Amino acid sequence: MNDKQNISIMNGFVRMTFGLTLLTWSTAKLVRKPWKQSYVLTAMLASMKVASGATRYCPITDAMERNRDLADAVMPDAIKQEMHK
Repeated sequence: MNDKQNISIMNGFVRMTFGLTLLTWSTAKLVRKPWKQSYVLTAMLASMKVASGATRYCPITDAMERNRDLADAVMPDAIKQEMHK
């Protein structure tokens, strides 16, 4: 795993705000209906959003950048020029 930060400060703040809002909503719903599994899943996904905002590292963004770099290395120059027209 690479420990570099790959999202901006503003993106991190947006992720934390969205994650905390969703986490608050899902825990409030869990108080009324603790048997609902969808609220537990939503709380877990929201906490992952908060963590990616706090660390400013997103593994999905990193995977997409690595895929793009790999495609640029493998793709011939003629195809690259056609794609950028």
